[in-house]
Amino acid sequence: MASERFVEIADVSLHFGGAQGTLAVEHLNMSVAAGELTAVVGPSGCGKSSLMKLVAGLVPPTRGTIEVGGVPVKGPLKVVGMAFQNPTLLPWRTTLENLMLPLQIVRPYRSRFRADRPQHEANARRLLERVGLHGFEERFPWQLSGGMQQRASLCRALIHKPSLLMLDEPFAALDAFTREDLWDVLQAMWMAEKFTTILVTHDLREAVYLADTVHIMSARPGRIVSSYHIDLPRPRNPETAFLAEFTDLVHTLREQTRKERAAAP
Repeated sequence: MASERFVEIADVSLHFGGAQGTLAVEHLNMSVAAGELTAVVGPSGCGKSSLMKLVAGLVPPTRGTIEVGGVPVKGPLKVVGMAFQNPTLLPWRTTLENLMLPLQIVRPYRSRFRADRPQHEANARRLLERVGLHGFEERFPWQLSGGMQQRASLCRALIHKPSLLMLDEPFAALDAFTREDLWDVLQAMWMAEKFTTILVTHDLREAVYLADTVHIMSARPGRIVSSYHIDLPRPRNPETAFLAEFTDLVHTLREQTRKERAAAP
């Protein structure tokens, strides 16, 4: 993993509704190295989703600075791929067509989409094959299970080869077995490409299983109160979750998150 900082959040605060509105995060500082998979956990309402919007350039900070790739964030970033708890696949598009949607929107791909469509389609088919969706290219979202839809959503977030992948509770709505299968899918894709990744999750086991570093946020207004380096060998597998080091880390994160929840106003 490279040590170069790719995401740098420096003394950031965010008010919703103006200076007298809701203070979502305050004095937020966090760094993510290039190629690192970072998880952010904390009590509900602590500002984890606000952090995601700030880094992606979807909302501007009230104070402080954010840089991605050494460039100040001044608006929505085209180098970002995003996936959410709900797959948000368009129901009138096939799986393959859903995957190629970002290429029709994001510069510089959109200007040459028609000319480059055969290449884009081949890349989309390869991505689907990597996540076990070969043969489902022409299916519509309603013909896919929840886990299959989320696999397609991950592929869509990566189709334009973003430098930064932002994941906001991507597996929370899935059953435990499907969720853990997708941990391995994400881990394999990340190990192959090493795209910088920020994962927001309530699942502490998920954070320890997937991340290089786990940051804990305080109750609102959110700030980073602790960071833990996860020194577990990769690739991690289901047996990893039974190691003493794994369960100790999960316990430590749980205790600190409980303290932060108890401190909420």
